[in-house]
Amino acid sequence: NPAAHFLRRQNLWNFQRHKHTMLLQPLWTFILGHSSLLGSPFFPVIFSLSVYLSFCLPFLLLDLLSSRWALIRRYKLQPQSSVSWTSVWRCLVLTLYNHLIFIFPLTVLNWYLRPVQLPEQAPPLARLLAQVLVCLLLFDFQSFTWHLLHHKIPWLYRNFHKLHHSNTSTSALTTEYSGAWETLSLGLFAATNPFLLGCHPLTEMAFFVLNIWLSVEDHCGYDLPWATHRLVPLSLYGGARHHDLHHLKSMYNYAPYFTHWDRLAGTLYFRLDKIHF
Repeated sequence: NPAAHFLRRQNLWNFQRHKHTMLLQPLWTFILGHSSLLGSPFFPVIFSLSVYLSFCLPFLLLDLLSSRWALIRRYKLQPQSSVSWTSVWRCLVLTLYNHLIFIFPLTVLNWYLRPVQLPEQAPPLARLLAQVLVCLLLFDFQSFTWHLLHHKIPWLYRNFHKLHHSNTSTSALTTEYSGAWETLSLGLFAATNPFLLGCHPLTEMAFFVLNIWLSVEDHCGYDLPWATHRLVPLSLYGGARHHDLHHLKSMYNYAPYFTHWDRLAGTLYFRLDKIHF
């Protein structure tokens, strides 16, 4: 009976969809319990800063210990470099300044024009993972294009991107050591992609967390055994080594994460040994 067969398939599809949704429902229910915080205009800045600084903290601890422990120093991409507390403070102050003076007013405006709508149901896990990957690929392309233009056009580099390159040796807090234009434009890419894809708020949060982590890892200055680029086959993902080389050789490695755009543009540069001055 074709009708009965169709109904069985439909019921099976609904069951699978419900099962995947239920995997994330306890987490989403817990988050909904703090809906007043999520709907606050302060939440995006608090969320962004707390996640970012939490991810930076372990690498700052490595920086502190690397001068004393050769075991840690062996994983530094530039072993002869060191992170001063002056540079840590300078990076931290600029990050806080950009968030409070530029990002916070924009989040308030967005909160006013587009109040937060929180659905009762969590997204299916498969959809969340697929949309996070698509958001990441879109952001990688947008950042590659933005980055390439800001290196190829001297006026853009001199006025907007040069500040970020004042550090030839990367460390976690140099991730957001940039001017307002760079911070806002890259933040716009990250915020727009989930909106265009119609992502669930939980998917947006997952993408933001992953994107912040990968950005911090890119700038951490360490090539650790569990680094993301070691988990992705065929050198499809560059990671900290890929981006650290960009800070040394600024005409190469413009994509923040993946390597395919640099391969196509002829701007990919890999070096397998550690970097020495």
